[in-house]
Amino acid sequence: MPGWLRDRLLLAATFTAIFSADLYFILLPKLRRMGQGSRQFCSCGPSNISLPGQGGLATPHLSNWTYVPPLGALTTDSTGSKLGRLFAHPLYNIQTPALGPEEKLLLVEQLMEYYRKKMSRWERHMKLYMEAAAVSNISVTEHEVTFDPDASWLKFHLGINRYALYSRDDPAVPQLLEDMQGMAVVSADYTQDEKALKGVCDCTQVVKPSGHHLKLALKMHNFAKAMFKPMRQQRDEETPEDVFYFVDLQRHNAEIAAFHLDRVLDFRRVPPVTGRLVNVTGEILQVTHNEDLRAVFFTSPANNTCFFAKCLYVCKTEYAVCGNPNLLEGSLSAYLPGLSIAPRISIPNPWIRSYTFTGREEWEVNPFYCDTIKKLYPYNSGNRLLNIIDMSIFDFLTGNMDRHHYEIFTKFGDEGFILHLDNARGFGKHSHDEMSILAPLSQCCMIKSSTLVRLQLLARPEFRLSDVMRESLKEDPLRPILTEPHLLALDRRLQKVLRVVQRCIRRQGRDERQRKVPPIKQASLLHPVFQTCNPSV
Repeated sequence: MPGWLRDRLLLAATFTAIFSADLYFILLPKLRRMGQGSRQFCSCGPSNISLPGQGGLATPHLSNWTYVPPLGALTTDSTGSKLGRLFAHPLYNIQTPALGPEEKLLLVEQLMEYYRKKMSRWERHMKLYMEAAAVSNISVTEHEVTFDPDASWLKFHLGINRYALYSRDDPAVPQLLEDMQGMAVVSADYTQDEKALKGVCDCTQVVKPSGHHLKLALKMHNFAKAMFKPMRQQRDEETPEDVFYFVDLQRHNAEIAAFHLDRVLDFRRVPPVTGRLVNVTGEILQVTHNEDLRAVFFTSPANNTCFFAKCLYVCKTEYAVCGNPNLLEGSLSAYLPGLSIAPRISIPNPWIRSYTFTGREEWEVNPFYCDTIKKLYPYNSGNRLLNIIDMSIFDFLTGNMDRHHYEIFTKFGDEGFILHLDNARGFGKHSHDEMSILAPLSQCCMIKSSTLVRLQLLARPEFRLSDVMRESLKEDPLRPILTEPHLLALDRRLQKVLRVVQRCIRRQGRDERQRKVPPIKQASLLHPVFQTCNPSV
């Protein structure tokens, strides 16, 4: 054997022996200790990464952040379903902590008593209404309403906890989606926020109080309640370039797609939404008890039944929605529990946009705006700021610029999750990525590790965000929900989110070198046990 070959083999054997010794005597014992004492890593908050030197955390390379499960951890789906493989991944099968009464939004006895009282009030109201209609010779369609304690919508309400609106394996959610597609409508009315605008709507304003939209509250035969948003725009239409975000049309398919995206990202902060064809005559006009709503129905020149908002949002029949001739597609969003039993508060978004044609907010001109926000309550502790960043990533993927407020359940206090409501202004422009939506991420350079590893997972070819979304949206009866350009835009935007994170890494690297702070080892930051600690919050 030549001498040079013998020397190379000896050198390779030496390196192999050194690596094996390090692996066996150093790395494996550390991993075992981390696995046995995993809870200690959660003391600073659940699965959070602070990129620009917050709390002394290090700056690992992006390639080391992806959680790679052990061999056999990924189950093989015989149908070739990427969505099935995604939901079978360990990151989507993390054990939820046992919930105590204080971590559940509602208790069974509390909810049942609340709705029994509402049922009694409804029956008294209907009796008086039917008597008045008979005296006035008005024909009213009467539907039987029953209260089922085992209804899927009640189970959905009971499943809301401090981590999310529903658990990953909650059977009530798919059942509720199926039920909403066929439940009989017994009452239709304006929503409470639309009623609040009545009498104060100024139709001379350029910017209306809540945009060009008409939404209705529909009550079902089993006392469930859902918000109906009718179709206003075809799937292949893009929002014109000259239209401001605050006067953009709201899209029913955006509400549906947002629910599916929220579920794919494992946020679970959007109430269940499904598409449905509604008969505007039989399921709205003939069952409404609101005379203002009855008064806005008319027949178009094409003999289609139409209705519009009566000086609530817009005042002209040009903004009417029409059936074909009676059927109208729209989104149905499950209502959350009533405010009297599950109070929520609405809080201005720190990154709220200017709702004028010329104004600009401070965050748009001050690159250090986040430094101020971090000092303010409730963003100076807990997860509120991280939840805002989650919301900004979600909105960037959908293209929604209209997040002026957010809501939380008061019961869960400052550590509660943020509700991702009102997503109808998303998916308007597939050809444009509005980077300013990511301002909370790019200015604060903070992100939950649980959020980041899922984003990286969805960037991998074997899962790919557009593919799992395409598959998930096929479950909706109004499919296709999104056109192909919108689906492909999700992949492009996801890559841009990851690039923003990379820029934060480079920035922190410079900051650490300037401060001469030695970095913490990467393995201690994103061990699989650490990165999945309470990931839902």
